[in-house]
Amino acid sequence: MDRLFTPDGIVGTAITEITCEMVMNTGRALVLALSRKLQHRVTVFVGMDTRLSSGILESALVAGICSAGADVVRLGVIPSAAVAHLTRSSKADAGVMVTAAHRSYEINGLKIFSGAGYKISEDVEDELENTVCRHPEIIPLVSHERVGKAIAYKNAEWDYIRHLLKTGRYDFTGIRAVIDCANGCASSTAEKLFSALGVKCIMINDKPDGMNINSRCGVLNTAAMAKMIVERRADIGLVFDGDVEKCLALDEKGEVIDGDQIMAVLSRHYKNENKLKDDTVVITDTSNFGFRHFAETNEIEVITSRPGERCINEKLLDGGYTLGGEQNGKVLFPDLSTTADGLITAMELLDALKKSGKTMSELTSVMEKYPQVLINVGILPEYKELWKNNHNITDLIERRQYGLGDDGRIFVREAGDEPVIRVMVEGKSFDKINRYANEISDMIKEETGTTPVLKKSNDRRTGFENSR
Repeated sequence: MDRLFTPDGIVGTAITEITCEMVMNTGRALVLALSRKLQHRVTVFVGMDTRLSSGILESALVAGICSAGADVVRLGVIPSAAVAHLTRSSKADAGVMVTAAHRSYEINGLKIFSGAGYKISEDVEDELENTVCRHPEIIPLVSHERVGKAIAYKNAEWDYIRHLLKTGRYDFTGIRAVIDCANGCASSTAEKLFSALGVKCIMINDKPDGMNINSRCGVLNTAAMAKMIVERRADIGLVFDGDVEKCLALDEKGEVIDGDQIMAVLSRHYKNENKLKDDTVVITDTSNFGFRHFAETNEIEVITSRPGERCINEKLLDGGYTLGGEQNGKVLFPDLSTTADGLITAMELLDALKKSGKTMSELTSVMEKYPQVLINVGILPEYKELWKNNHNITDLIERRQYGLGDDGRIFVREAGDEPVIRVMVEGKSFDKINRYANEISDMIKEETGTTPVLKKSNDRRTGFENSR
């Protein structure tokens, strides 16, 4: 692997790319990095999702950590946010989650949290990457009498559920919800939590077999749930990804509610309850243009960050703000959690629904989603920065932005986790933005000799993101 870390942690094909040896060395490197700063014996909390490969990779990770002289507390199958919370509340030195979030079962990886429960910094990532990829020989192995111990944390899931129940005074009695667990970590946790809060739960995709995680279910596959919501006359649908960091919703008509719409509902709810610090929300460069119009109409300030949890969290913590997130369903509540937690997102959304006395479709009507087209253009390494200085490309982008006026925007950037340029165009006219996105993508292809690899559209009339 050219780079160990992506913006979403360490991710790759299990066993062949994310090898047991690499995971073991990452565990050792983590202990080495922590030991340089701490004067006590290191303790690391470890959790995992339901993928077939998670068990063996978790074992390799535990072996690496213990062989470097640190102790491990094994949490078993549990949401990523639970690892962060239990690491922080137990005063452990770090937490690691074996997961690849929303991806299919053959992909796996690691998410690493600091002792404070936040994703580790880029500096720490660079240190680990340098050790694992370039200087593995500096990783020490301790003698047999100093090897670490691995113990199981009994009732970790229930301790986490009890923590969630204490985050607010919730009562969702009377709400009927279809809950899609993506055959992941929510499969055990979600029903226990929401039933305790009075929700009439209709559970789907809650029987993981190691290979069905995120398979035709979860945040990227909502079509089947949409039909079930209407058939079962549910008030809302809640959809999670494999490690429960993301949450999307569907209204009573089966229409998808993405992260931008969830934040629109919650920011209005928070403002009404005087919980929206400085009437401000943190969004990303790629948030739907309709959210900005919603915010302006409702006198809510918007602060923009680069995509990714760490970037959003930095803005939230710097300003002391209470709400931020992105379109993919990753929503952050700094007063409630140190990391994205789909279960908290769902609870806050249900709270807004219950207190409003409205239907979910009525709540989301406050924000008009603009049609959006996204095209990913494959790029060769030598063009990673050069395309920005190509006047044919930049002049075309400028002309097309002028053509959209104040009713749309164009956003072109390099992806952080794959060799592509993302061309995103938003506006009121789908035909216009589709044409503009293809023109810009074709120009990038022509000027760099690369190839468009994926095209997506998001039409506000359906709410679904479709490959085209």
